Amino acid sequence: MRFLFGRRGNKPTFDAPINPGEPFFAIGDIHGCDFKLAALLERIQESGLPGRKVFVGDYADRGEDSAMVHRRLHSLSKEDDSAVFLRGNHEEMLLMFLDDPAEHGAWWMRHGGLQTCSSYRVAPPTGSDATEEDWYAARDALVEQMGEIPDWLRNLPLIWQTGNVAVVHAAADPELPMQLQPEETLLWGHPEFGTTLRTDGIWVVHGHVIQETLEVENGCIPTDSGAYATGRLSAAWVGDGSVQYITA
Repeated sequence: MRFLFGRRGNKPTFDAPINPGEPFFAIGDIHGCDFKLAALLERIQESGLPGRKVFVGDYADRGEDSAMVHRRLHSLSKEDDSAVFLRGNHEEMLLMFLDDPAEHGAWWMRHGGLQTCSSYRVAPPTGSDATEEDWYAARDALVEQMGEIPDWLRNLPLIWQTGNVAVVHAAADPELPMQLQPEETLLWGHPEFGTTLRTDGIWVVHGHVIQETLEVENGCIPTDSGAYATGRLSAAWVGDGSVQYITA
């Protein structure tokens, strides 16, 4: 798919020309779907389009192969210093579990942590009778299996920008400049994102919310096609004046 931008009749639209400082691929939420990730990376290479890879976050949880996704991306970060890896809210939940497993363990398990632990061959506590010691033991086992991954995740940025295009995980507050965006908004979303138009001409590429059909509108470029639920993992290629989607 290819999109060009401008006004649509008399309907107010975000009509700033899309002008990245460099072309790039924004890869949507992977959520433990390593087979789809491998296929998408191959399709990106076959496309012949130029540009670095920018991953919007949410690498683990939900899908069955989170450990393999972590290892593939961590290796890629060492092999390709042009690649950019953002932190998503599911990375945040995992790190919250590692920092305080008794407080956040049950919550993370309900939102995909169970699948991530399973992929690392760690059995978390089950049932309401789980003790604090049980949760800390599970945390310690997961840390041992993850190796360098937690430190890598902690140091991932929340935003990347080139020209008038910014990439975030979840959203941006349309009333604030990009450099003043709260961490909570970048990771978890904002109620006016995608409905209130920005006035600074900044396009925002994002994941976080599954969209059945990826549509570029109101200055927003979505990338989350719901890999774990729909079997489709997508990337948006962003160049001067256009966006093209590649899906595996």
